Amino acid sequence: MLRWGLALLFVSAFALSAAADDASASVDRNCSTRANVLKQLSSKYSESPAAIGLAKNGGVVEVLTSTEGGTWTIIVTMPDGTSCMVAAGQDWETLPKIAAKAKGPGI
Repeated sequence: MLRWGLALLFVSAFALSAAADDASASVDRNCSTRANVLKQLSSKYSESPAAIGLAKNGGVVEVLTSTEGGTWTIIVTMPDGTSCMVAAGQDWETLPKIAAKAKGPGI
């Protein structure tokens, strides 16, 4: 079983590589303003933000999940305000956080 942090890192890297091809992504059926994307995901699937991170290219990666945990979506919002849905699925499960074990001399 992957730890939450490693899983989110993997998913974020995948999502960013998919969105990085065109940092100023043109608005298409998977892209819109962040407000529009959040409104659509909330009304259709009852999804809301569950995790967020900042990518090196300035994009914000968000994982949205439904209140009952049935569905999930990953969106990337670029600095120009364009948000694109890059992955979606079902059967989301939130794992408990596990403290990382320190390697080498600690502080």
